[in-house]
Amino acid sequence: MINFVICDDEIHMLDKLCNLFERAFVKIDFDAKIIMRTTNHEDVLSYVASHDVNVVVLDIEFKGSHTSGLDIANKIRKINKDCYIIFTTSHYEYVMQAFHLKTFDYLIKNAITLDLLCETLSRLAEDIFFSKNNFLKIDTKGTLIDLNSIQFIEKRGLKIIYHGFHEDFEVYSTLSSIKDKLPENFVRCHKSFIANVHNIVNISFSTNIIYFKNNSSCYIGPAYKKSFMERINYESVFE
Repeated sequence: MINFVICDDEIHMLDKLCNLFERAFVKIDFDAKIIMRTTNHEDVLSYVASHDVNVVVLDIEFKGSHTSGLDIANKIRKINKDCYIIFTTSHYEYVMQAFHLKTFDYLIKNAITLDLLCETLSRLAEDIFFSKNNFLKIDTKGTLIDLNSIQFIEKRGLKIIYHGFHEDFEVYSTLSSIKDKLPENFVRCHKSFIANVHNIVNISFSTNIIYFKNNSSCYIGPAYKKSFMERINYESVFE
């Protein structure tokens, strides 16, 4: 699932943008949702800092404010360097400034159509799914998860559970069938667990428990401990 945040200081434009994006998601079968919509640009920063946000749609101009969307984008880059930014604007002169911030695209407000937005989102999907290894399709329905947000993966009965930072995803599968699809930072630590070493915050060697960023935990199995610790040392998790 690709998580969008949309911000515009005019409520009628915010409503219009959200409606267009939701229609575009359906039209191109894009596994995405708007997890936050707001007219307050300051709320965007706090939300990005505490949630899994993949794309921010941001107005360049905020009426009555000395802060611009360009300023907010600079701050977003410091919080989440992988977040995609799409600017909306009524003025063409801001476009070149926007691209200096590694902007994915810009949308001229009075020219946004459903077809144009679908083209933008199709290119975005291609960039996310084929240019990067951050996302994984986990079922035949096309459900996508951001692997950066996954703390660990658990085998429980006939199901695989992807334990995310804010939510879990369950599918019928096996660890052996998915391990070759995962990036190298996902390391087998137990017959029932694969850990994302990038999200480990502590390891208790006395109890063989791994602790993750969202206070969840899993176990290290005796048969996997040596190879797991070798990988931990290689990844330099705690540096």
